[in-house]
Amino acid sequence: MYYAARPEALEFADDLAARRNLDREWVRQAIGQAQFLPQIPRLMLPPPKGAPKNWRAYRSRFVEPVRIRAGLRFWEENQAALERAEREYGVPAEIIVGILGVETIYGQQMGNFRVMDALATLAFDFPAAHPRAAERAAFFRRELEQFLSLSDRSNTDPFGPRGSYAGAMGLGQFMPSSWVRYAVDFDGDGRIDLFHSAADAIGSVAHYFQGHGWVPGMPTHYAVQFDNARLQLDALLAPDILPTFSAASLQAQGVVLDDAAARHTGPLALVELQNGGDAPSYVAGTENFYAITRYNWSSYYAMAVIELGREVAAARAR
Repeated sequence: MYYAARPEALEFADDLAARRNLDREWVRQAIGQAQFLPQIPRLMLPPPKGAPKNWRAYRSRFVEPVRIRAGLRFWEENQAALERAEREYGVPAEIIVGILGVETIYGQQMGNFRVMDALATLAFDFPAAHPRAAERAAFFRRELEQFLSLSDRSNTDPFGPRGSYAGAMGLGQFMPSSWVRYAVDFDGDGRIDLFHSAADAIGSVAHYFQGHGWVPGMPTHYAVQFDNARLQLDALLAPDILPTFSAASLQAQGVVLDDAAARHTGPLALVELQNGGDAPSYVAGTENFYAITRYNWSSYYAMAVIELGREVAAARAR
């Protein structure tokens, strides 16, 4: 099914063209030629409730020999760009390497959906069964708008780029709005190319984190233990991954911190990582841990990024 057959899609096209001062026929043609992809709405639905999360299983998908070897090659080939990004944006090379490894194995798996089709499908046929369907559909309409505006400004065919089923593009899987706001020409060739330029991807990921509150020199998390007699676990987990508690407040509620964590001056979050039927793992997440979750709203994702980066850094040191 082509969206030319959907009056609300063409009405959106007309409104977009008027607001953005784009050629009306070009926008109508682009949206009209986009195809509905029936598998995509199913992929957006959350997993069934009650399915246990398992950090160890999740970690094993990303912190594994193929990605570590690829990360080692990527770091060696792009050391200068990684060092420069760390200098200019304050984001450690291992965090950037972790992101690009988790997202696409350094460009090996960037997605094969036409971005135009994916965004149109999610803009106009987001699954109604999703608990936040209206909010998410509005988000994807904004992303479709950003994508077409970007295509117009760069004079590129909107049906050329391929990406994830959610419309994310390039080595770092940037959504169109993130491309517009944070992508940089880090290799200085006069254009931004997150598909083929490792340097542009490195600089853009670092710029993204800077824009989401990365604090240079701050750890991402600290180890914790518990004094079970005083532990107020439900209260500590209530804010989820948002750093809310001072180190002293965590300690008053039964969290045992080492000296470095106890001296931490910013807010912390108690992060729970479930391990299936086994006991969960816990860490105290800092504002930098939270910054990683701005890339993907998941503490499991953030820890996978951190640990993959550490493993690649350790492989370099050997």
